[in-house]
Amino acid sequence: MKKRGALSESDVNAALREIRVALLEADVALPVVKDFIDGVRERAVGEEVIRSVTPGQMVIKIVNDHLTETLGGGANELNLAATPPAAIMMVGLQGSGKTTTTAKIAVHLRDRHRKKSLMASLDVRRPAAQQQLKVLGEENDIPTLPIVPFETPEMIARRAMDAARKEGYDIVLLDTAGRLHIDDELMAEADAIHGLAKPSETLFVADSLTGQDAVNAAKAFNDRLDVTGIVLTRIDGDARGGAALSVRAVTGKPIKLLGTGEKIDALEVFHPDRIASRILGMGDVVSLVEKAQETVEEEEAEELARKVQKGQFDLDDMAKQFRQVRKMGGMGGILGMLPGVGKMKNQLQNANIDNKALARQEAIILSMTPAERKNPKLFNGSRRRRIAAGSGTTVQEVNRVLKQYQEMSRAMKRMSKLGKKGMMRGMPPGMMPRM
Repeated sequence: MKKRGALSESDVNAALREIRVALLEADVALPVVKDFIDGVRERAVGEEVIRSVTPGQMVIKIVNDHLTETLGGGANELNLAATPPAAIMMVGLQGSGKTTTTAKIAVHLRDRHRKKSLMASLDVRRPAAQQQLKVLGEENDIPTLPIVPFETPEMIARRAMDAARKEGYDIVLLDTAGRLHIDDELMAEADAIHGLAKPSETLFVADSLTGQDAVNAAKAFNDRLDVTGIVLTRIDGDARGGAALSVRAVTGKPIKLLGTGEKIDALEVFHPDRIASRILGMGDVVSLVEKAQETVEEEEAEELARKVQKGQFDLDDMAKQFRQVRKMGGMGGILGMLPGVGKMKNQLQNANIDNKALARQEAIILSMTPAERKNPKLFNGSRRRRIAAGSGTTVQEVNRVLKQYQEMSRAMKRMSKLGKKGMMRGMPPGMMPRM
């Protein structure tokens, strides 16, 4: 896949074979893989290939973008806009990590959103469940609803909401019972609690290591309860996060949080772009995209090198270098990129040029006419005054930019006399024209 131009169907199919395998290895459900691949193919065929990027890299970029969009595009935080006390209902299969996640969310809400939460365990069938939540609450200074024997889950939910209203809590976290599998009794109980508490968030908790089981459970809960968001636990395990794509695609609901470890603060807001690279398992795709963008800049650098060789460096080229260094975040970039800058390095550093100064210098150049930028010999007193007024600077600053340009231009001319080989020795690696 080395040719240029637009992506053909054969280009795309060759790359998508690898993507399909990567998705299946990441435990993404087969129907989801098929739909995803079809979506990418439709989007990719006919797409123009960016200069200096292979068609293969272009397909990876499209796949990465499509995967990020499929996973939700941007981060989705919890909905905390409801009238207090807002209920957050935790649902999912037994063993998915609901109880631990309930405590993690309470800590997350306290530390990041300054919300006061009350936790309540509605799991009356598993003897240790209520005690587990109580211990987690005591260890992390989060209040839990006192345990009353022989209450039903509905009674506990009602008592929790009443206590939260009376005691001024912002959030009530309802940790519901799980099962090893979906059954009618479980769903009826969850449905009753949902109707009673009217939660602002119904979070389905899924163990990312369980793969297809998590997908089936997510669909069942969503069909019955209208799940508002998903929490994926054990994302730090061996799985590559394929469950994230499957659960998101099957339910259409956003993934909101990730459990990234056993510690109580090991909970992160879900960022689709980060999990996309992990699912693909093809290195850091985001870096690959950035590399493609850098390659375009490299072509600009090569064009500059060709102009230097002919002694044609002008003020437009100087402005491009200012833009590039500001994009890179400081003077270090320009010192490494400008040809012939070695002798001026100390001079530039001593001048203490920061990004604001660079922006002013760029404004001065942009206030010049195209003819003036190409031919600095045109400058006279009135032109300099006009440029200073247009850029909001002084004539002295305009003179400094022109002097700096003259020094750089002289350095370029000296290099052009060295010929191509001599020029390559005097230029940084990223600036070398290709032979």
